[in-house]
Amino acid sequence: MAIFPTAPKTAFLHIPLYALILRMKNNHSPKPDPRSAAVQNRRISRIPAFTPAELRVRRDGWTPLKQAEFIGHLAETRCVKRAAERVGMSRESAYRLRRKPGAAEFTAAWDEILGAPNMPRAKVTLEGLFQRIRLGRYRPVLRGGRYVGTLKKDDNSALLTALSHLDRVVPTED
Repeated sequence: MAIFPTAPKTAFLHIPLYALILRMKNNHSPKPDPRSAAVQNRRISRIPAFTPAELRVRRDGWTPLKQAEFIGHLAETRCVKRAAERVGMSRESAYRLRRKPGAAEFTAAWDEILGAPNMPRAKVTLEGLFQRIRLGRYRPVLRGGRYVGTLKKDDNSALLTALSHLDRVVPTED
């Protein structure tokens, strides 16, 4: 008695065969986590929204979505290497991205997730506002401590703030 029905080989449309693939459990003893207990046990329920660093477009580079996914996986795993691997990037490139100009909000989200001491907020400049207007705000979403996706929203408040700053910059004619 066959488990799956067989279809004639000459039929154009035939019944697809499905199989459930189970992940094999690793029988090796788990390695101890080198991070401190405070970092391991800290659960994050909400990741701050941030504007990704603006980089030149590359097929294999850090896109805004990859940056947001990295932050989401970082919140889930608390490990830079694992989070970078999950988005197909290296740990070293993540640290290089962190040092790039314009990556202040990305760095602040990273630091908040890993529990770094509170850094003073950077001064809001017109350049930073225009970056937020172009790229929008990304907020990775966690459910039950697991990264499930990213929300992207246009930053209308940045647009209104930029307009109010521009009104002050433009000279008035007498």
